[in-house]
Amino acid sequence: MDTMHLTVSTFTEVQFGPMKLYEDQLQVLLVFAKEDGQSNGFSWACEKANFRCNVARTPESALECFLEKHHDIIIIDHRHSRYFDAEALCRSIRAANSSENTVIVAVVKRPDREEGSVMPLISAGFNRRYLENGNMMACYNELLQLEHGEVRAQFKLRACNAVFTALEQSQEAIEITSEDQVIQYVNPAYESTMGYHRGELIGKEIIEVPTSERNKPDLLETIHSCIQKGKEWQGIYYAKKKNGDSVQQNVKITPVSGQGGKIRHYVSINRPLNDNNKSDKSSDRVQAESQTDIQSCKHKDRRKGSLDVRSTTSRGSDGSSQRRHSSMARIHSMTIEAPITKVINIINAAQESSPMPVAEALDRVLEILRTTELYSPQLGTKEEDPHTNDLVGGLMTDGLRRLSGNEYIFATKPLHHIPSHLITPLSLNDIPPRVAQTMENEDSWDFDIFNLEAATMKRPLVYLGLKVFSRFGVCEFLNCPEAVLRSWLQVIEANYHATNSYHNSSHAADVLHATAYFLCKERVKQSLDTIDEVAALIAATVHDVDHPGRTNSFLCNAGSELAILYNDTAVLESHHAALAFQITTRDDKCNIFKNMERNEYRTLRQAIIDMVLATEMTKHFEHVNKFVNSINKPLAALEENGGNGDEEASKSILTSPENRILVKRMLIKCADISNPCRPLELCIEWAGRISEEYFAQTDEEKRQGLPVVMPVFDRNTCSIPKSQISFIDYFITDMFDAWDAFADLPNLMQHMDSNFKYWKGLDERKLHSLRPPPE
Repeated sequence: MDTMHLTVSTFTEVQFGPMKLYEDQLQVLLVFAKEDGQSNGFSWACEKANFRCNVARTPESALECFLEKHHDIIIIDHRHSRYFDAEALCRSIRAANSSENTVIVAVVKRPDREEGSVMPLISAGFNRRYLENGNMMACYNELLQLEHGEVRAQFKLRACNAVFTALEQSQEAIEITSEDQVIQYVNPAYESTMGYHRGELIGKEIIEVPTSERNKPDLLETIHSCIQKGKEWQGIYYAKKKNGDSVQQNVKITPVSGQGGKIRHYVSINRPLNDNNKSDKSSDRVQAESQTDIQSCKHKDRRKGSLDVRSTTSRGSDGSSQRRHSSMARIHSMTIEAPITKVINIINAAQESSPMPVAEALDRVLEILRTTELYSPQLGTKEEDPHTNDLVGGLMTDGLRRLSGNEYIFATKPLHHIPSHLITPLSLNDIPPRVAQTMENEDSWDFDIFNLEAATMKRPLVYLGLKVFSRFGVCEFLNCPEAVLRSWLQVIEANYHATNSYHNSSHAADVLHATAYFLCKERVKQSLDTIDEVAALIAATVHDVDHPGRTNSFLCNAGSELAILYNDTAVLESHHAALAFQITTRDDKCNIFKNMERNEYRTLRQAIIDMVLATEMTKHFEHVNKFVNSINKPLAALEENGGNGDEEASKSILTSPENRILVKRMLIKCADISNPCRPLELCIEWAGRISEEYFAQTDEEKRQGLPVVMPVFDRNTCSIPKSQISFIDYFITDMFDAWDAFADLPNLMQHMDSNFKYWKGLDERKLHSLRPPPE
């Protein structure tokens, strides 16, 4: 971590209502993996602005530095995801209590395509973004705006904690209500005096709280009339305690003006009188005197110069505090706690002793934790990015339920048996020379699956499967003859639909090839055992077997038998896994598991099922985030600690049972949608095939009167380049950045960048086709 200190210490005087605050010299933390013009620009700006400045190169050193110095401003480089995850770092900083009033800025690239939403940045905890500009004066102006804008506002909010501490410690009973007379806050002295717990009061209107009959009939109306004019009221008032007793109090009610000069709150300070045994006549006289004061208008108008406490007292207006107490009781009564329950329990407990701004923030945290989509980022509107929205709608949802008579029938067809023309002696020794020659470079990433598809007359899976399975010793592990493996590959391939333009056996062979390629990477080999490798190869082979060429959303909308069978949840993936085992175990001639020991078979079966289900896209971001947080970040932290390579710690991360599952899921996910990372010609061919399959689905949805789940995939209007750009942006880039960081795949990343530029070039020319027109 590089550190730059300025020796001059200065204080800035800040007026905050009646408080005079003194702001110390601002501290800035710059988080840039490498020194460049942008980081130098901000370093110079800090020096010119006389701010103390630290520079961190890694997320770990940044977090360590922040926890030590508690900076006012943190500027994080968000331009290069390969070096570190800026949003994850921001979330880590926000997890620290001391970051509550820190302003965090994301430095982002200038958009070279359509302007994106800032919601992902805001959700991660950033306060604002700064478009990449290394000009020193631009950086200096940004710091000045931050100092006099967000930082000053956060400085004042910090002072509110002191104000609320004073309220909590005050011996006088204090009550704060909203402009609509809804109770928002009472202090412990109020609770003690009145006998109520604050949870019983907050969120209630004043009129819902019992009042004493000992007040004059028109006193409440008089008080209300006075304070609504923005004038302070002071006098004697009988309040009714929870036990029904009346207590005589000297009450002072002050209206507090806020935004727009309107009254936003009322602060009531109540001091019990010592002479509670005075006669009713005496107390009536005091009340009369106080009303005379009102009528003679001796009360000051506090509208000017008043303190707006709206932002720090609005939490209770929706009854959230009362709900929190009841939910706490339910949580504490549970005998078995899930991890998420423990987290919510801890947050609830922390709220009870937290200042209002912190409690409000924790309320928002609880709202997020109680949702089911913890890992899915929020999209912009459909108008902003229709292609991404349609892809997400088509791939990551289970469709719109349609209560019509339309039904789309799958799974009623009999299973395909091995066609007679395929039952020929076939082993590695008698593969036709042309096919063998086509597969000579099958261990290369640039292997052309379409050449193999042509050479095998659309039966690439059998041939590639025989070679790949032989290279990994699958038959030896399973203790099955090569003839059984051959029969199994043939019957699996026969159950892929050759009529599908994309989801056919060529896609399965392509995913098998990518899986085998990834399994040869050093980090992957360090993590996985032989049984994991075998599971991955089998899962890749069967992962889309009997795919109908339609998405899960389509099947659910159409009321298909598969959707009904699997309750609209992971319909196709559940079908692929179940059918694969049905096909395999129904006939000994193709049962590759027949000779396995029972426990080993169950372990293998579970791993295959888990990997096939991982290809379902609704949990895409969950799988990627878990992989990054559980594997990539701990490994990066080890490498950062001096580079001495703690082999035991690294091995522990790579080989733990939980992390091996995450590696296998990530491996097959990347293999399944690796098309944008293939050489350009292969990428273009796959893009054409998947587009045609989506076009056919849209056509059928229109014919059957079903909801069109991906309207942009209309063959008459669709821009294939735009759809590819959206797919790469939303699904591919982050996932392959993470996988590359783990498995070291520079060639794939180069292909991805080149392919993206290709699609971008077509889109900039307003072309909708796969290729530019001939010159």
